[in-house]
Amino acid sequence: MQIAAHDVGRLSRILAGCAGVAVAVFGALSLLTTDPPQNDLTSSPAAALVAAGLALLLLALPHPGPAVRGSAYVLAGGAAALGAAALTRHPAAAVATILAGLALACLDVRLRHAGPLSARTADRGRRDTEAHFRVADPLLAGAAIIALVALVPRMFAPTFPDGGGPDSVMSPYYAGALLTLTVGAVLARPEAGPLRTDATAGPATKVRRTLPAVIAVPVIAALVSALAVRSGVSRPAAAISTGAILAALAVLALVGFLVRSLEGADREQRALVAELRERREFADRTLAERESGQRELGERAAELERSNEKLREANTRLESALAFKNDLTSMLTHDVAQPISSIASLSELLCADWTDLGDDIRLELATKIEKNTTRLIKMMNDLQLLFRLDTGSVTARRTPVPILEVVTSVAAELGGAGDVEIAVDDELSALADRQHLWHVVRNLLGNALKYGGAPVEIRAERRDETIVLLVRDHGPGIPEELVPNLFDRFMRGSGLGLFIVRHLVEANGGSVRYERAEPRGARLVVTLEAASV
Repeated sequence: MQIAAHDVGRLSRILAGCAGVAVAVFGALSLLTTDPPQNDLTSSPAAALVAAGLALLLLALPHPGPAVRGSAYVLAGGAAALGAAALTRHPAAAVATILAGLALACLDVRLRHAGPLSARTADRGRRDTEAHFRVADPLLAGAAIIALVALVPRMFAPTFPDGGGPDSVMSPYYAGALLTLTVGAVLARPEAGPLRTDATAGPATKVRRTLPAVIAVPVIAALVSALAVRSGVSRPAAAISTGAILAALAVLALVGFLVRSLEGADREQRALVAELRERREFADRTLAERESGQRELGERAAELERSNEKLREANTRLESALAFKNDLTSMLTHDVAQPISSIASLSELLCADWTDLGDDIRLELATKIEKNTTRLIKMMNDLQLLFRLDTGSVTARRTPVPILEVVTSVAAELGGAGDVEIAVDDELSALADRQHLWHVVRNLLGNALKYGGAPVEIRAERRDETIVLLVRDHGPGIPEELVPNLFDRFMRGSGLGLFIVRHLVEANGGSVRYERAEPRGARLVVTLEAASV
């Protein structure tokens, strides 16, 4: 049958309370039965035993409150004081009583200090940060030893002739009462005293647990010797010698046991330290491998990011090429299909009805075919230039170019000289590629004549180190929603013209912009570097 821990603790407290009652009753009887009765409380330790027994009784209660604890501590201090008063007449009993009283007064006092790292708890991730030492334990041990020293000679008294024997340092009754008092004090706090079993295993625990055996060995040896003499097995001297030898052997055995325990603990500690060192080295190696892996992973991530950046750039180029293809397909479907269809139908009509058509109709049809063919040739030239611009293969060979000469040539070619007002000074020259400037003027003037309203104005003037060329029409102007993308590729209503204009002007170090004319119309402004006069 297994007894619960709280039942053992309750039984221990009951025994402690009984011990306190017994000590207090013994002290009171000693005071009353002395002949004559002792009126002076300092004449013997009896009064101190009464106070100490009552203090032990109060401390052994299951749940003592602050008032009960305070009363117990006062009684324990009084016992120590009364014991000190009896030092002159009963020195040994007084010292033992003082130690017992101080032990009771300090029964719940503990000292703390930082503890070392425990290898066993290190595996569980914990640290033994504190160790507790009860102040009462050494005081109780001292009082018990004094009581035992007083009892041992009395054990051998029957072995001497005529009942004589060695003298004792105190009365055996006082010694027994003090021994009962110390045992009761130990039992009063089973969870904190030297007999507790919940402490961490180690040499200190083994020493604490063997301490009662060390104290009990001399007593057992004395009892064995006394029994041997009383039974006639041995003479007194031989019995005493035998008991002493047995006690010495027992003490040596206990010392050997403790030394062996210490050596085992030392070996275990060294093994645990070696294991911890191996684990630390393994952790260091693992950490170094992890850091190396992280660096390698970082390098791979950076390389992957560079590859992704290249892929994004390639995707951008592909998207741009796809957009270019779609725009080109749309333009070819609309702009190129119309003149080709017109040429095909006119050619078919001309071939089928040649004999029935008059010369004037034949000339008209041939003229229309020629215009559509010229239109297609211009579109092919623009597309060829567009491809060169898109691949970046267009370079400008800039030389001084007379503005008026280029403008007049373009106006004559377009056949709209009567609708074009030219206001350009003969001395104005731009530093540009002549062919590029011709394409710029032709596209601007062609768009103005085709989409704008007459009259169309071309003006040029010098502003500081630049030439500003302005082409204006009096048409409805460009809708606001088309202005942000006016110079983009395949802009609706301008074909490739304005896109080519922008790239050619920028290739020659200039710029082009759109301005709304007042009260109506559109104005395109080209800025180029002026040529030195």
